[in-house]
Amino acid sequence: MSNKRKDVLATGKHYHVFNKSIAGFNLFSNLKDLSRVLNILNFYKYPQTMRYSFLQRLNIEDKLKYMKNIPKDDPYVDILAYAFMPNHYHLILKQLTDNGVKTYISNFQNSYARFYNVKYDRLGTVFLSPFKAKYISTDNELLHISRYIHLNPVTAYIIEFPKLISYPYNSFREYLSPNKFNLINTDLILNLSGSKEKYKLFVENRANYQRELKRIEHLILE
Repeated sequence: MSNKRKDVLATGKHYHVFNKSIAGFNLFSNLKDLSRVLNILNFYKYPQTMRYSFLQRLNIEDKLKYMKNIPKDDPYVDILAYAFMPNHYHLILKQLTDNGVKTYISNFQNSYARFYNVKYDRLGTVFLSPFKAKYISTDNELLHISRYIHLNPVTAYIIEFPKLISYPYNSFREYLSPNKFNLINTDLILNLSGSKEKYKLFVENRANYQRELKRIEHLILE
């Protein structure tokens, strides 16, 4: 299967980006692997002269020196939301440079695949190719897609809604508490919703309905 994208993504626009694992096997199933995922996502937001895996081999002093000197004037993307399910992921990205989303996702997927294959003693790709990217055309769409993404683990009955507030595989918690990881930009979605509390209610009010839609989707989709 070709990994070349036929569509050109526009700089300054928002996209819902998602992909699945090969054969549906679990890629994101423990907190140690999740920590690697989030660190990779943060690292590759910016152009790099070194692979993340190589960075991890440096001593602390050299690692800190490299991280301090990373140019952060021209990031590839802005991340507005994420959800990592056992066998797939969702991201909302704003492309900030030409080909930014493509470069960013390629770096992320390749880096995580190398890590995963070494750790679990396997060979080959771990993601389907190419990734999917759906254009988000309005602020209203942006709000609703962020809610859909944040409710993914609730819809799948992995957790109940009250636990979503502290669920580490999902960026919803970063919308309701201080952003300690500094990975995502919550400003736009919170401004559109009005406040943290209003966004929480906006997401919570859809939780049961989204579960019901999932339960009957085989009856309503052709």
